[in-house]
Amino acid sequence: MSLIMASFLFAALLLLVPGILTEKAYGPNPIELTIVNSISNAPNETYSTDIVFRGILLGAMRRLQQTNSDFKFTYTEDPNYGPFLESVNGVAGDKAEHTYWELLVQTGKNGTVIRPDVGIGCYIPEPNDRIILNFTKW
Repeated sequence: MSLIMASFLFAALLLLVPGILTEKAYGPNPIELTIVNSISNAPNETYSTDIVFRGILLGAMRRLQQTNSDFKFTYTEDPNYGPFLESVNGVAGDKAEHTYWELLVQTGKNGTVIRPDVGIGCYIPEPNDRIILNFTKW
């Protein structure tokens, strides 16, 4: 019986200690979103936003679009693969011209740029990640 009581006491203590299982530990985390046009060499555009703990990139992009009138994007929902980014700030990919929006991430940990194996609907950014939406050709 004392082992059970100790377990309940420990669980209750975790809920009371600041930063453990609370909003401080799991609250919004900053990320940067940079728009790069590798085809026209237009100046990069960088936006800052927050992402909730374990939140998907698509959610952060929607929040940014609602709070910043300079950032716009559209996507379609593929029944097999999920959200597919179509356009960013009025620039759309085109199958005939072989252009698309590529998702890259510069990690906040060591600055390495990676190409995630998932898209905007599944990618879960880490705090201080720099999300790069790169308009390019295939």
